[in-house]
Amino acid sequence: MNEDIDFNESKKTEPNVEQKGAAGDNDLHDGQSNEDRGEAAIAAARAAQSTVNNQIAELTADLQRTRADFENYRRQAEAQKIQYGNVVKNATVSKVLPLLDDIDRAIAANDSLKPLEKSLAKALKELKLERVESKAGTAFNPDLHEAIMVEGDGDKEVVSETLRAGYRYEGELIRPALVKVEKK
Repeated sequence: MNEDIDFNESKKTEPNVEQKGAAGDNDLHDGQSNEDRGEAAIAAARAAQSTVNNQIAELTADLQRTRADFENYRRQAEAQKIQYGNVVKNATVSKVLPLLDDIDRAIAANDSLKPLEKSLAKALKELKLERVESKAGTAFNPDLHEAIMVEGDGDKEVVSETLRAGYRYEGELIRPALVKVEKK
């Protein structure tokens, strides 16, 4: 009874090929045929693709909204910049008007300053600042003239005298002309 026993080597039992194949098929297929597995894989891929397509559509819509928001902001900022520039220009021009009134009075009082009137008119034109038409005989326009005094009883209103010149800057009325009106 002298048997050599090898304690280092464990017993290994391997199933035979038929058992291995049958067990492997059950583990891999869970009782499904190859065709059923393919259809399930296609359905899973379609579901994943649908999810990805939905995410792409959402992100695209978000991007389009963000671009539109930015474009609206850019336009609004540009409009505000232009509006602010116009306000500053109009305020600056309004500050210059009393000086122009003083120059007009000086020219009216001293004939030697008449050449200055032409230079002043040229400079005003270059600056896009124009006087409101308010010479004697001009039809009274309440949008352009401010009547200080009205004389007469007629139906037709005309300017009889200009007391202070009115001005437009870039076509926009900055200050109406102060005038005496005569009704004829």
